[in-house]
Amino acid sequence: MNYTQTLDFLFTAMPSFQRVGGDAYKPGLERITAFCQHLGNPQRNYYTIHVAGTNGKGSVSHMLASILREAGYRTGLFTSPHLADFRERIRVDGEMIPKQKVVNFVDKHQAKMQELDLSFFEMTAAMAFDYIDQSDVEVAVIETGLGGRLDATNIITPILSIVTNIGLEHTEFLGDSIEKIASEKAGIIKKSIPILLGQRNEDYDHIFEARAAELNSRLIFAEAEWSLHGVEHFDNDNQHFSLVRERDGRGYELDIDLLGDYQRHNIVTACAAADYLAEHTPLTISRRAHREGLATVAASTGLMGRWQVLAREPYTVCDTGHNADGIGYVAAQLEALECDKLYVVMGFAREKDLNNIMPLLPAKAHYIFTRAQIERARAIEDIAAAATHLGLDFECQPTVAEAIARARALATPTDAIFIGGSNFIIAEIEELTTAR
Repeated sequence: MNYTQTLDFLFTAMPSFQRVGGDAYKPGLERITAFCQHLGNPQRNYYTIHVAGTNGKGSVSHMLASILREAGYRTGLFTSPHLADFRERIRVDGEMIPKQKVVNFVDKHQAKMQELDLSFFEMTAAMAFDYIDQSDVEVAVIETGLGGRLDATNIITPILSIVTNIGLEHTEFLGDSIEKIASEKAGIIKKSIPILLGQRNEDYDHIFEARAAELNSRLIFAEAEWSLHGVEHFDNDNQHFSLVRERDGRGYELDIDLLGDYQRHNIVTACAAADYLAEHTPLTISRRAHREGLATVAASTGLMGRWQVLAREPYTVCDTGHNADGIGYVAAQLEALECDKLYVVMGFAREKDLNNIMPLLPAKAHYIFTRAQIERARAIEDIAAAATHLGLDFECQPTVAEAIARARALATPTDAIFIGGSNFIIAEIEELTTAR
């Protein structure tokens, strides 16, 4: 098979959650354990850092990978979902896995994958573990897919586990309350392995405290280790943060090439994680590596879709926030935009609770609702009904491309355009897909 044929096989024989939703979800560690044993357990051959959470886990994972690379380590990174290219999920030192490596892996192990009835995510995680091992990686940052306890990535034994925060998400699989979801995320805690919690909350702190105590694992609260003293948007491509390390009062002035107000939470988590790794593991991370790694996250890891500016006139930005917590952060930043009129191109995945998400949206905007060209996308009629109930000013367009073209036709240079609501919407933005 060539690369195109290989992807066709993967997406048809092993439907992905990204494309079809819950029908692709296969909880449990039995299949991935058996397959990794078949591969020789490659995930055991390098240090790993395990990252879970409702929001921010992708940004934190990329931040840490960039810091570790600047520290001189050959660094692997496994994240999901991808936007424009399947290979975005698996990177070594910022470079995507080569197409031929994908083809070779599937050709070699196709029969075993089918014998074990692997899910798409299980196959992808195993491919990442194997490729990272083949690439002589010293340390890898591994992001969970869905939840934690039963996630395929949970077969690793990391040197640090991280949970960024907890919010309501995937309630049909993880539970219908913050406490239940927190219990699933806390399932990544391993015996005597420290767990770092990015954001404290009285609704779920006790879940992590109890689980950490049960497993004799140190619980680290990022916000108790590092505090944010100021944020400055000093240009159009970077943010500047003033932070203090609490244990010695030492100040850090850090730039980051990621926008989005929510990065103020993620940078505290990443700093606390990098500091722990430097102080308590065999890894050496200098102040310079810490600083320069954060300054080049997007450039060195290929991270896309986090308050990513696509144009200046009109100001056009996209963001992958897609649950209530994530869209809440985005909505607050949209409210603060200085523009004459705001145009919002938006679509959702079919399982999203519009009753929780859409009331968060800015009332003073013109919405152009659309549907990504994927089975899991929410019908435009459903979105329109919810928008009508809320009294939003809106219209509908059948495709993402037509919706964006309509927004650009309506907007003047002093207006603003936002594109988001779903990873699938972002994945169809021409500027992102052609950049690959």
